[in-house]
Amino acid sequence: MYSVTCESSFDAAHFLSNYKGKCHNIHGHRWKVIVCIKGELDNGMVVDFGIVKAYLKELCDFFDHSFIVEKGSLNKETLNLLKEEFLIREVDFRTTAENFSKYFFDKVNDKYKCLYAEVYETPTNCARYICE
Repeated sequence: MYSVTCESSFDAAHFLSNYKGKCHNIHGHRWKVIVCIKGELDNGMVVDFGIVKAYLKELCDFFDHSFIVEKGSLNKETLNLLKEEFLIREVDFRTTAENFSKYFFDKVNDKYKCLYAEVYETPTNCARYICE
């Protein structure tokens, strides 16, 4: 079996509700996303890099320069006020690198055979979701 990897990134803010630590406060990251596609060769390629790169960029662009909020983590009035001024992206999961790696894995795996997805919050800290 062969594999290929593609990378994209986005800048976004988030926070962790009900967390006792620095990440309880709103803060931002340059999130780096790496996906690995597995498969056999077809015409000498697992998949066209350009196609995967464009798809991954589309997924990342959705979050770029937004405030990512876990549904239910802010009271409704606060959320509505923020939505009047800022781009808010609500997600159904806690906004950790671990959960983002699963999110990107699932999205890419819907189109390709994904081996793993990695999400970096910082240049040296990442989480990986691996195909079971």
